Amino acid sequence: MDKELLKQVLIEQNSKSIKPDLIKRDIFHKIKSAFNNNFIIIISGVRRCGKSTLLDQIRTDHDGYYVNFDDERLINFEISDFQTMYELLIELFGEKNTFFFDEIQNIKGWERFVRRLHDEGQKIFITGSNASMLSKELGTHLTGRHLSYSLYPFSFIEFIRFKNQKIPDLNKITSKEKSKIKKLFREYLTKGGFPEYLKTNEEDYLKNTYENIIYRDIISRYNLPNEKTIKETALYAASNISKEISFNKIKNLLNLTSATTVKEYFEYLNNTYLAFLIPRYDASLKKQIYYNKKMYFIDAGMAKSIGFRPSHDFGRMVENLVFLKLKKENQSIVESIYFHKDKHECDFVLRKGIKIVYAIQVTKKLGKNKERELSGLIEAMQKYKLKQGLILTEDDEDIIKINNKQIIIKPVWKYLIQ
Repeated sequence: MDKELLKQVLIEQNSKSIKPDLIKRDIFHKIKSAFNNNFIIIISGVRRCGKSTLLDQIRTDHDGYYVNFDDERLINFEISDFQTMYELLIELFGEKNTFFFDEIQNIKGWERFVRRLHDEGQKIFITGSNASMLSKELGTHLTGRHLSYSLYPFSFIEFIRFKNQKIPDLNKITSKEKSKIKKLFREYLTKGGFPEYLKTNEEDYLKNTYENIIYRDIISRYNLPNEKTIKETALYAASNISKEISFNKIKNLLNLTSATTVKEYFEYLNNTYLAFLIPRYDASLKKQIYYNKKMYFIDAGMAKSIGFRPSHDFGRMVENLVFLKLKKENQSIVESIYFHKDKHECDFVLRKGIKIVYAIQVTKKLGKNKERELSGLIEAMQKYKLKQGLILTEDDEDIIKINNKQIIIKPVWKYLIQ
């Protein structure tokens, strides 16, 4: 690309003052603690979830070069331009040994340049919006040289911090604190956790972000000829949160050529952190592949912005929040989250090693549904020989024992701030 244009971009990007952001993300200290090791740090996540802000927070304590490859002026940047960029950075800002790269996966062959920097002893931070593309290149050229972290829209704890409220001590929580937290939870359940949307409340922000993900991160990146079907698939995902799905049924509903196409579309949605699938647990991997999956979505506010009304189904939206919390806590082995289905159903069963170690059921309240919700959880506990299980509700709280098994009943807002 044109050297003078590249120079101008680098000057502007590195001259911008870093805005102080007091909302420290849950993974901030974990990433900071990895600064002094020899690994490349990878931060991936859905577009606009706060990756650049997190990078800025790290940059405030560590001087280094910054390049955002999502800048439209770098559209003609190619692998051959990396050396020119490197020389310009030294010429403009002097020698530094830390590099911060935003959305570098936009440049084909980026991993070779990053490997060279790493071999020279440089410290490198990278953000990206496509998990598959990052992992593919990392696995080919940077195996054993990187640590990966996933960032999501605000968790409920981060949302409370954003609202400048204190996280209460659950052992000493007052009635006033409880009412305040429950009110915040209802707001979070509707608005979601995209930082910029929460700051501006611009109605079109989430819809525009969604459109950017569909067009830039899926249709353009994977060269899809039929944008209508991927948009319909994504809309289906947003409209069927926490539901069991069948690739064959979706194929027929959307008039697609094969169930394999549907599966590929969901892989694209997963790679961009828009929608996620979990399998039904079975000891047989073949059966797991064959069985239907359950589907979850990245954010309640975004789902609402494109047509789904989360207020109409509290249980499904809360189950989605619980899934996202479990996914964050199991970043290294996402496959450890399943659902159970036999005579009854249990929303989540968690695997560690070769064993299922915990079962969780989510419902609005126990009342009329008590027998059904307990049946699903107890069946899972019996099948996997579990001594303890968890039921999450809107506000119920209790501990009950059935056949020497302990069932903890807890408000979901409490679970989310533990």
